[in-house]
Amino acid sequence: MKFLKTFLCFVLAMALGAPIVAHAKYKVYYQRSSGLYRGRLRTLNNKKVHYVKVPHKYYHVAHTSKVHKIKSERGKKVTFTTRYILPSPGKNGQHWGNPQSIAMTGKKYMYIVYCPTHLRNKGRIVRFNTQMLDEIGVRLHPKELRDAYVKHHNKYSTTQKRVQKAIKVGPIFTTGHGQSLAYNWKNKGLYMWRDKEKAPRVPVSNWGYIQHIKTKTLRPDHSIRFSLHSHGTHVPGGHDLTFDRSGNAYFWSFPGWGAYIFKGKIHKRSVKFRLTHQVLKHLPGTRIQSMGYNPVRKRLLMLSDASIASFPAKGLRGHGHLTNHSFEWTQFGPKREFEGIAYDGSSRGNLLVNHCPEVLQADRSY
Repeated sequence: MKFLKTFLCFVLAMALGAPIVAHAKYKVYYQRSSGLYRGRLRTLNNKKVHYVKVPHKYYHVAHTSKVHKIKSERGKKVTFTTRYILPSPGKNGQHWGNPQSIAMTGKKYMYIVYCPTHLRNKGRIVRFNTQMLDEIGVRLHPKELRDAYVKHHNKYSTTQKRVQKAIKVGPIFTTGHGQSLAYNWKNKGLYMWRDKEKAPRVPVSNWGYIQHIKTKTLRPDHSIRFSLHSHGTHVPGGHDLTFDRSGNAYFWSFPGWGAYIFKGKIHKRSVKFRLTHQVLKHLPGTRIQSMGYNPVRKRLLMLSDASIASFPAKGLRGHGHLTNHSFEWTQFGPKREFEGIAYDGSSRGNLLVNHCPEVLQADRSY
């Protein structure tokens, strides 16, 4: 009888021309114990880092088909130059929305989280095969990727079809704000917070959710729900995330009196973070945009708009032994949203920015 019902539903769907969608199973693991440990805290005066206020108005690129540069204005010198200008519009004329985060898995794949403004707390992941794109030559001709889905005389060119084969578009799912996609170098997994908001920077609840992203489907296959509370400290989950090569996970937050750095492990069914002992007195800027890890220099990066601070990850071990001299800091111009930074195994960061969504690469180790 069950087979007959299934068969009749199949026939009816075919007759009506309705698509048949196979919904993948999504498992939520509920962690009973707290996912946070907190010890004694002390403030570190990291005065090499300077606070950059969010601009009243962001700079929007006028010529979106040209190579752009974002240069340092103060602090450590570096110049980011266009590597990829991201497609606009998306596949089938879709409005993918604002890019929120970036992850790279070595030399082959780059993942971008897009969150359309009209879909609150929802978005999709788009995967780019950077090996294929570089072989096609889009780094020399940025328009080829930007216009991948723009038809000419109602059809696509041979080059466009080649570029499209290097792009995989994932389905819409609940992302939250979406700025936390990260690659775990240890277990080769993709993870992100599901940080749903009822208003900008106002979480829906005090529960933290970490989602594991299945790379074949570009959607989560399971998540872990937990709370982060310890000795009077209660954190409603994170908004940024990164991993080092040993599989340690990191995120940072600003509770109102300095930057908190969290370090921990994400397992299949549980997470454990500790609030590292040193509270950073100086933040790089108004908004917490992202956190990154340079796998060659072994430094953690804290991103705000037009401002990046970094420090050695080993300085968080034990009770922490960071000093002001541990820090590097750079202020950039013009004022564009810095959405994230990722590494493909080299020490030259790939910076995701908005207002002409694109990925720019550093001209030196950074």
